[in-house]
Amino acid sequence: MDLISLELLSNSNIEYIRKIQRDDVSEDFVDTADTIMELTQYGLDHNCKGHTYAIKRANEYIGLILLGEAFEWDTDPEEMKGVPFFRLMGFVIDKRYRSGGIGGYVLEKVISMIYDEFGVRPIALGVHKDNTGAERFYINHGFRKTDVMEGNDYYYLRYPN
Repeated sequence: MDLISLELLSNSNIEYIRKIQRDDVSEDFVDTADTIMELTQYGLDHNCKGHTYAIKRANEYIGLILLGEAFEWDTDPEEMKGVPFFRLMGFVIDKRYRSGGIGGYVLEKVISMIYDEFGVRPIALGVHKDNTGAERFYINHGFRKTDVMEGNDYYYLRYPN
């Protein structure tokens, strides 16, 4: 994965992220780049722990991922109430680069980077009930599906080893 690099999502690279090919991924499954940028700006404005990364392959932007400090939501699983954790959001890879190991590499790299910078915490994320590909991906990367839902999304949790 020598060609894969990460840079912080910013106003200078968001225009490239908007152009990634993700027309096969519904906004019900993953928020748009602009929504993720709004969440990123909120995190920056409120000094939240975590980062949003633009994913590059060589010199081409091919995705994004947000892993940051979670604010407690009413819909969070009971086991997460009162526990500091990170929330994974907005993770999408350009459709031309999926199924080649890039997503798994990026996920593990970002988790490692966030843990190194901000400390180790459990991670929560939501997967749309109809997104079976994402369900398989996250289970293969150590997440456990819960019975708890937020809207149409099941919660998945990953605890540090």
